[in-house]
Amino acid sequence: MGREMLVEPIRVLIVDDQPRARQSLKALLSTWSGVGDMHEGCNGREAVQLVEELQPDVVLMDVRMPEIDGLAATVQIKALWPQVKVILLSMYPEYQGEALAAGADAFVGKGNAPHELLDLLSAVLRKGV
Repeated sequence: MGREMLVEPIRVLIVDDQPRARQSLKALLSTWSGVGDMHEGCNGREAVQLVEELQPDVVLMDVRMPEIDGLAATVQIKALWPQVKVILLSMYPEYQGEALAAGADAFVGKGNAPHELLDLLSAVLRKGV
């Protein structure tokens, strides 16, 4: 219900070292009319580079990745581009505290129902308006 309230399509960066996870998130997000451009990255280092280049509205990022993990990437992204919303995802709920401490706007478990991620995304974006 609240997902349709956004007027301009949002730009999303999906960052996960597993291609299947990125494709699943893209498929889910493509069902929501609020999403415009979607881009992908495979680790935290690439996430920081892509945020600088693309200036997305929101980054959906896995916590555990090679090179730079999602926690360290979140710290860097929020320090340089505080307006960019970051939602960290993990199969491990024990990362929630660390994710929020790193500056993430939200944390969601990968096993949560799909509508929960869309509702959370909508809520995070509304807070920034």
